[in-house]
Amino acid sequence: MYFFLSHLSVCDILISTNVTPKTLQVLLTGRHLLSFSSCHTQLYFFGAFTGTECCLLSVMSYDRYLAICDPLHYSFIMKRHLPQFLATLCWLVGFFVSMIIESFVVALDYCGPNVIDHFFCDLTRLLELSCSDTKMTDICVTIIVSIIGIFQVVFVIVTYICIFTSILQISSITGRQKIFSTCSSHLAVVSTYYGTLIALYVAPSSGHFQTLNKVLSLLNTIITPLLNPIIYSLRNKEIRSAFSKNVLRRLKR
Repeated sequence: MYFFLSHLSVCDILISTNVTPKTLQVLLTGRHLLSFSSCHTQLYFFGAFTGTECCLLSVMSYDRYLAICDPLHYSFIMKRHLPQFLATLCWLVGFFVSMIIESFVVALDYCGPNVIDHFFCDLTRLLELSCSDTKMTDICVTIIVSIIGIFQVVFVIVTYICIFTSILQISSITGRQKIFSTCSSHLAVVSTYYGTLIALYVAPSSGHFQTLNKVLSLLNTIITPLLNPIIYSLRNKEIRSAFSKNVLRRLKR
């Protein structure tokens, strides 16, 4: 679990560092100049890290499934090489899928407006600036993202259905609480991450909904990576104890 968690933390850091510096410049100056190649570079790495994080969350749900539903074979299945292989596969899938999407975007012509109404190079906003016919690009990107996204969401849902079924079969209340605590943090992170992604995908991106779209993007790119280490840290008894002591100390003052 901690091996995959370390990869998830690195991925969160890369997503934030890819978007946050330019976002701060936009907030401080009102606008920021960005070259065409820099915009596409930011878009590519943002897509790669986002895809990698989705894959890592799915792999972590599979790891929790094995630990809870098949604990006797967990050590045998999750040998040292399998976690490394799964983590490497997540990174490769993220970068490969982003490369495919970026190849469609780069092939378009851009000859009109050059102002992106967003705090980073968002794919939807970038396609709006193209003077080419983007119907085929929209269709291809939607198909790729939908297939991968739906597969990831369904996989996570199925694994947690199996996990909850196994938890309900345990007669001891203490045993249920102990097992549920091992996957509660991951479930909270998955719900937060996929919740903002689905809302971002479902919410309209034009008209009066542009502000909502920006807020959802902010949650997904900055707030969620910030919350992930907090959510996982609260599982640690020492951190919870230190946090409680500091809160009580401040309340007494």
